[in-house]
Amino acid sequence: MMDAARRLMSFQFTFFLFYLATLFENPTDSSAVILQKNNIDGVLNHNELVFVNFYADWCRFSKMLEPVFEEASNTVPAAIQNVVFGKVNCDSETEVAQKFGISKYPTLKLFRNGRVQKREYRGQRSVEAFKEYIEEQMKSNIREVNDLRELNDIDGKKRNIIGYFNSKESPEYKTFQQVASNLRDDCDFSVAVGEISKKERISGDNIIFRPPRTKDQDMVYLGSLVNKDLLTAWTTDKCVPLVREITFENGEELTEEGLPFLILFHNPDDANIVQKFNQIVSRELLHEKGNINFLIADGTKFTHPLHHLGKSTKDLPVLAIDSFRHMYLFPDISQMNVPGKLKQFCADLHSGKLHREFHHGPDPTTPPQIAGQDQQQQQQQGGGSAPQEKRPTTPPESQFVKLAPSKNRYTLLKDEL
Repeated sequence: MMDAARRLMSFQFTFFLFYLATLFENPTDSSAVILQKNNIDGVLNHNELVFVNFYADWCRFSKMLEPVFEEASNTVPAAIQNVVFGKVNCDSETEVAQKFGISKYPTLKLFRNGRVQKREYRGQRSVEAFKEYIEEQMKSNIREVNDLRELNDIDGKKRNIIGYFNSKESPEYKTFQQVASNLRDDCDFSVAVGEISKKERISGDNIIFRPPRTKDQDMVYLGSLVNKDLLTAWTTDKCVPLVREITFENGEELTEEGLPFLILFHNPDDANIVQKFNQIVSRELLHEKGNINFLIADGTKFTHPLHHLGKSTKDLPVLAIDSFRHMYLFPDISQMNVPGKLKQFCADLHSGKLHREFHHGPDPTTPPQIAGQDQQQQQQQGGGSAPQEKRPTTPPESQFVKLAPSKNRYTLLKDEL
């Protein structure tokens, strides 16, 4: 009787260990892990990198991707350690799909130490492309300098986080390393370690933020260097600006956010206008965050939208709104500094005034008609002439909507643009 009980307990314990293994072990020797509501947190949190395919069985693009993703899930983790491939059936796991904001199939997202990376994978769907992508993601994104003078040569157009540490084995450096890895798409990270960083560590290890296009304006992090959440919040605030730059590489993801663009086309050498635009947006348009995306664009590269606005590189800088239906030109860039002008331009977008005036001419500004007076009497009294007939006009069509996720590549759940 006792032997039977022991055998039963042994079986139950073995089964329990097997169950835990399906939840938490690094399943690099198997194909893509099926992720569900009850196991996804365990898999994401217990592996350094998890590459996840959010799909639907009925989606033809998901079906095309399936054999490629399965092959990659068998070969890539075998070649690269600490990587897991996972997949979520969004039809059966609707709660998981909603949690991660899935709006198209298939969507490929990367999770690093349990944290979803802001930029999803949008590259070629092939085994080799997946392998190259994962290899790149596994590389350290921290540049170590051997002399503090090398920090004068970092890219001044980018946002830079610089750390000064006594040792790479310290918990402070380990925390910095994790934060840098999670925010690799948003900032450039550099470190000076050991004796060369000594003069920057008078009161201990130190982290600073260097804004783009600035000198001697470093901002010091004053929080705990081992508090990952606090350092992440501070770094995110510094690395994810209110005004972002749109490029051909990030155009799709910015367009997918679904917010109209207020976009400054500028000459890449004109740092002054970029700084002014940032200041005005911060001063007057903070309330529009979440309603409008504030962007800058290299006007020498984005010549096609300029052409549709009737402009060329000779006219830079140019300011416009792209509503994803039409483009509206800010009439006079010299008026951008006038308090309230840019704010009103955005308000006119929301009210529909920009659209009305492009189609039908300016909104009427004549005083309302007094009861009992006809139009001719009012004209005689006011000395005015008869109102001119409004001529319908057509604003340029949106150009940036063309950067949105393609229906030839994704099944879109809703067309918000």
